[in-house]
Amino acid sequence: MELLQIRCVLAVADAMHFGKAARSLEMMPAALGRQVRLLENELGVPLFARTTRSVALTTEGRVFVAEATAILERADALVQGCRERGRSLTRTIRLGAIDSASAGLVPSLIHDLHVIDPELTVELTEDKSIRLLPKLLSGRLDLAIVRPGARLDARLRTRFLLHESAVVALPVDHPLSLGRSVSVAELSDVAMIIPERGSRPHSYDLTMKLFESVGLTPRIAQIAEEKQTILNMVAARIGAAIVPLWSTRLAVPGVAFLHLADVEASARNRLPLSVVWQAQVRDANRDRLLDLLEANLDRYSSEA
Repeated sequence: MELLQIRCVLAVADAMHFGKAARSLEMMPAALGRQVRLLENELGVPLFARTTRSVALTTEGRVFVAEATAILERADALVQGCRERGRSLTRTIRLGAIDSASAGLVPSLIHDLHVIDPELTVELTEDKSIRLLPKLLSGRLDLAIVRPGARLDARLRTRFLLHESAVVALPVDHPLSLGRSVSVAELSDVAMIIPERGSRPHSYDLTMKLFESVGLTPRIAQIAEEKQTILNMVAARIGAAIVPLWSTRLAVPGVAFLHLADVEASARNRLPLSVVWQAQVRDANRDRLLDLLEANLDRYSSEA
């Protein structure tokens, strides 16, 4: 019997749905189902009564869940205790951040940290929110700066930081780039490069909602996943893009950045940033960085 198998059973027992349980564990449903079947075969009893419409615990399953929950809690506490003792001996914070925060907020944050504690170092992992959160839950990160989702794992705590502003990225030789700002209506005939919604839902929704607010639909020329790739496509004159303000620090030649004109604040504020960490983990180094973020949040917000 393996801890992964226990986690799979408990996730299904909590959701009473194999698909939902698999998503909560960042697994494929088939892989989760296989782990449950392996455990049932080892135990020699069915833990779930399955039909095409429902999932229910058997009598043996209810007994197993009650006892396995305590076992898993003890195992998790043991792992966490070892991690905390190990962390107390190090002077490193493992920080995850999305790309625009890595370009804009994180450099100022690390600078401020080095001013007050030069020996405390930061290991930075840059990735998308959907990839940073599993790393945080597995203990590979101490905290992460992400776009907050609608639902957060109960094992995590979050603190809202700020809303990033949005700007328009245009090829430097585009006629609209001659001004200092551009309205969404002026982009009606401009080919747009938009992010893939599955990995960047906030940025995708921002573009779509801004056009929708003026009764338009963007003329999509290309969908791309990485912010750097989007800006390189703008430089190659494939189209324009609406991106977070901190993307201007990625320094892509051939791209001009213009402010959005005639857009209400509620429409702009669709790029939230939050910091997230494990609720039950004690870490003085991490807490020092959180305190620094809170103390300087007004200054960081003014730069976004």
